[in-house]
Amino acid sequence: SINKVHSFQKERRVRVFLSRMAVDVGSSGDWDGRWSHVQKFLERSGPFTHPDFEASDETLQFLLETCKILVIGAGGLGCELLKNLALSGFRHIHVVDMDTIDVSNLNRQFLFRSKDVGRPKAEVAADFVNSRVPGCHVVPHFKKIQDFDESFYRQFHIIVCGLDSIIARRWMNGMLLSLLVYEDGVLDPSSIIPLIDGGTEGFKGNARVILPGMTACIDCTLELYPPQINFPMCTIASMPRLPEHCIEYVRILQWPKEKPFGGTYMLILSGARLLINNLLLFVWSLCPTTYGVALDGDNPEHIQWVFQNSLERAAEFSITGVTYRLTQGVVKRIIPAVAAYIPLNNYLVFNDVDGLYTYTFEAERKENCSACSQVPQKLQFPPSAKLQEVLEYLTENSSLQMKSPAITATLEGKNKTLYLQTVASIEERTRPNLCKTLKELGLADGQELAVADVTTPQTVLFKLNFTS
Repeated sequence: SINKVHSFQKERRVRVFLSRMAVDVGSSGDWDGRWSHVQKFLERSGPFTHPDFEASDETLQFLLETCKILVIGAGGLGCELLKNLALSGFRHIHVVDMDTIDVSNLNRQFLFRSKDVGRPKAEVAADFVNSRVPGCHVVPHFKKIQDFDESFYRQFHIIVCGLDSIIARRWMNGMLLSLLVYEDGVLDPSSIIPLIDGGTEGFKGNARVILPGMTACIDCTLELYPPQINFPMCTIASMPRLPEHCIEYVRILQWPKEKPFGGTYMLILSGARLLINNLLLFVWSLCPTTYGVALDGDNPEHIQWVFQNSLERAAEFSITGVTYRLTQGVVKRIIPAVAAYIPLNNYLVFNDVDGLYTYTFEAERKENCSACSQVPQKLQFPPSAKLQEVLEYLTENSSLQMKSPAITATLEGKNKTLYLQTVASIEERTRPNLCKTLKELGLADGQELAVADVTTPQTVLFKLNFTS
């Protein structure tokens, strides 16, 4: 009977506790005091508010009822963004992510659980937030940002990026610039969609706010990003010294040779194996989708295969430091941490490695920015320069940093492709042009070159200026 009394008393205490914690949730999912923490900084001024800030209760209503926000990336930073936005009153949220959940994500991407491994990050993150935050509706998109057109992005009031790729950042930057409307050369403010971009790596982080057409864009500060590192092939194949060399060997040479996830030929176990394999590798390079499965940096099985084989090659040369994270970083060319602003035109960096350190500085718009300046870009070369030199300039110049530029020009009234790398059959056909001079290609002083690249959804126009 004593146990029954204790049990009854325990149940009674639980019921009393729950009754005190109960809230009156209306049809909107709100209860008294739910948004008091947000009201404190939206409905009153303070010493740190921007001079243009006007305290108002209308702002909160805008967040709750109208504002539509897009989060790009549902990884380490994306999970934090979704949680913070949902708890700050944003109710109409879309999230885009092309990745699936891997076991290695679970230690920091807190919206995911072991049962979610293999599922799309966007879908799992949306389900989690929708189930935990009353009134919030997150719409997932398991796609690439390049899969959407202008009409999709035009519907949002704010876009927040939690990306680990410079190429994706630049593409998104270019998309928002393409949505700007100018009337008689004057920018229409209603066409501006603010872009908030951030990056984290370990205990470091930074963030920036970009008003396209008004403040410095991603490409204006491109010099802040480290250029892509390419290792000499002879080092990768014969004299590796770094863990990155081992990973690149597996990525560039071993993957197309062994075709671990499908292919059309077997390795030849004979004295002629090397010759035949090299021949087949050449054919594969011309048409990789036909002769083998392309290495996908977002496929955990692919990365795991590269990781294991990189470990084996590193062991052969007594090299240490090959990790799963480094492997994924080399394969995907990940550069996680980038820029930030307070409130409109400052670059903010946060470092919590050896104590707390943070600083800001003003990032200025570049007058001749290839993305946002609306100023024709100049290419200065002598007529004797080869097209290969122009290609190298486009990829290596710190202000451009293109990845695989496609160059076209209008010659004799016809649009002519001078070089295109991304389509194997066209690359083979236009490859001889790289060894020709600009004069031999029929280009003239003042000629316009149209350059397309994966870093931007728009074609960039350059004006060729011949130097003596």
